[in-house]
Amino acid sequence: MPRIESQRMMADVEGDFVVFLIGMRINTLWRVDRWWPAFSSMPKMLRELSANPQLGLLGYRGRWGGRNVEIIQYWRSFEQLRTYAAAKESEHLPAWRDFNRRSADNDSVGIWHETYLVQAGQFETVYRNMPTHGLAAATAVKPAIGRHKTAAGRLGR
Repeated sequence: MPRIESQRMMADVEGDFVVFLIGMRINTLWRVDRWWPAFSSMPKMLRELSANPQLGLLGYRGRWGGRNVEIIQYWRSFEQLRTYAAAKESEHLPAWRDFNRRSADNDSVGIWHETYLVQAGQFETVYRNMPTHGLAAATAVKPAIGRHKTAAGRLGR
């Protein structure tokens, strides 16, 4: 069981980073043949990225609710994210092409993504009575004390 940190903590990130949200929605549950390939491709990509930190993925976490699956990813840079997405030898490009081929004539499964470029110092986090989580789990964590006690302080304001 993960250790619960009762002290107020915050993510400790040096430099810019990227938050990448990606997900899918199963629109037609009984068309497993249509949504399973997209669903099963993400774990392969995450294993590949986790095994090769030089590709730029800092960390991730997933959420599943009803027909929706979402992965929150933290990347060192947009360039690394884009390079991975376009790499012919990666798990991503064949999966993306397969999805486009399978979804051309049906709407059984939908996919989406959002990309946020975060400049150094333009974010704040706080965690209390939590195991290390989110951005802090993907990067580093430190106590939210002194000038970091408030959201404004964590933002340097």
